[in-house]
Amino acid sequence: MLLLVLTGLAWMVQIMSMMKFLLNYGVDLGSFIGMTAMMIPFIMSIIVPFVTFIAVIFIYNKLISDNEITVMAASGISPRQLAMPALGFAAVLTALHMVLSMWFVPLTQAKFYDTQWNLRYGMAHMKLQEGAFTELNDGLVVYVDKVSGHDLAQVMLSDQRENNSWQTIFAEKGKLVSTPRGLSIVMTNGSLQATGDAMVTGTFDTFDMDLNIVDKGANNSYRVRRVPTELLIKSVLDSPDTKRHKTVLTELSNRILMPIMNLVLAALCVCILLRSSLLRRRTSMAPAIAVASMACVMALFMSGSNMITSLTGLAILGGLEILLFLVILGILAKK
Repeated sequence: MLLLVLTGLAWMVQIMSMMKFLLNYGVDLGSFIGMTAMMIPFIMSIIVPFVTFIAVIFIYNKLISDNEITVMAASGISPRQLAMPALGFAAVLTALHMVLSMWFVPLTQAKFYDTQWNLRYGMAHMKLQEGAFTELNDGLVVYVDKVSGHDLAQVMLSDQRENNSWQTIFAEKGKLVSTPRGLSIVMTNGSLQATGDAMVTGTFDTFDMDLNIVDKGANNSYRVRRVPTELLIKSVLDSPDTKRHKTVLTELSNRILMPIMNLVLAALCVCILLRSSLLRRRTSMAPAIAVASMACVMALFMSGSNMITSLTGLAILGGLEILLFLVILGILAKK
């Protein structure tokens, strides 16, 4: 329940931050909601460890406040046995989190960025109105008499994007074509007038004009979250000295080691709460101590993942995670 609520809130924030797609690019509501929904797996992969911790601290603190833990301990149940439900719950979430972060997140992130690029710069973005001037970019205006899908008739294009130069093109027919760089218009049977260093006037049978409305690097930038996990591992092994090496290692840390934090945080929380309650002292500070400990552990993990520069560092960080978990289990096992 908590996961659904927090994911929903984070999703709403994501929707608000991307409202420009509705306002500036004329994207229909269904496509917009579908695009933002592809962010949900990534949002969940960030939230799951915190949800695990909050669920454990809520349930066990209630058991302690109702003296149920005291009664169970008095009947001979050890702290380790009392902790097993929380650890089992965390183990299930760890497995689900691993599948989510290693497979579903890269898949949906790739789809998200592709859809975002297409809505902003691809065919879906281009909605020319018949008999009207459409400004595609600052200084780039197109007039079309008739539109039939991607086929255009009686095209006029004015390009004044460069200082001290402009060009005007008239053509009987045109066709919108999507390229890796963005959109192009292929025009036939027309004339061209251009000024710059000299005046140029001429006619053409076919003229292919790159509209060049894509931001530089908009679709070519390296989005590490969209790369499949097996390709990330392969890139680390094949090219250990590239500029992206540190970014790739950090992403691998988040995908492989972050799910283990479900177990670590659950064990840490239940250990602090149970040990505090069994000392027969006031336990009002135990939840606050657990929260502070969680914050410290997560901060150390995130700092460590951002400082990884080699596979050895990745292995060391994972080893420290497992060691911390085993130490906590050892504390729970003590009578």
